[in-house]
Amino acid sequence: MVGCDCEVCTSTDSKDTRLRSSILVSSATTTIVVDATPDFRYQMLRERIKSIDAVLITHPHKDHIAGIDDTRPFQFFQRLPTQVYGNKLSITGIKNEIPYAFEAIRYPGVPAITLHEITLTPFYIGDLYIVPILVWHHKMPVYGFRFGKFTYITDANKIDEAEKDKIRGSEVVVLNALRNESHISHFTLNEAVEMVHELGVKRAYFTHISHQLGRHSNVMDNLPDGIGLAYDRLKISV
Repeated sequence: MVGCDCEVCTSTDSKDTRLRSSILVSSATTTIVVDATPDFRYQMLRERIKSIDAVLITHPHKDHIAGIDDTRPFQFFQRLPTQVYGNKLSITGIKNEIPYAFEAIRYPGVPAITLHEITLTPFYIGDLYIVPILVWHHKMPVYGFRFGKFTYITDANKIDEAEKDKIRGSEVVVLNALRNESHISHFTLNEAVEMVHELGVKRAYFTHISHQLGRHSNVMDNLPDGIGLAYDRLKISV
């Protein structure tokens, strides 16, 4: 076993226990998960989620789609396939990740998944109106999503001007901030702060945080008003 003695990994602060980035968005009648991480099963059990209406995928990297197979219990209890939405790149990635779910002759018990390819055209799932936002993860197109006055963006280091206009007016934005040092495909902490100020959003939380950023309490002490670090089990009402 490989251990880690960094200050984050050995911290007793629960806000330094960081599973892979995912969120659950719910309204009075609709429940959506954004990204199915390798921690999906544990996250759903921990929060006692009984049903989901859909899974939105931001992009097909392993830490965002590896939990797709673990949607099977929802399929069993809801007696419905899991509805999964993503751009063309994400749909291809999911098919490559769990090809056995999409074979012509399916082995008994494999996941029942209905794939929906989306573009930048807004759409509804239940009563939730969803606006896709194109951001760039180095050269990879990644989708952020706006739900009313809440916008969620992960794995990005560039946002084109036209897409920034989709974010402006949000009351709350969640944005990735990997670490302090420059990175090829993620915003640094300072870059994320600058982006929040440019967008004119009053309340923001940073996610997809590396242990290299440091302990939650130390980073929070140096963030501007209205900006905080997201943490596992954080609940936001908008």
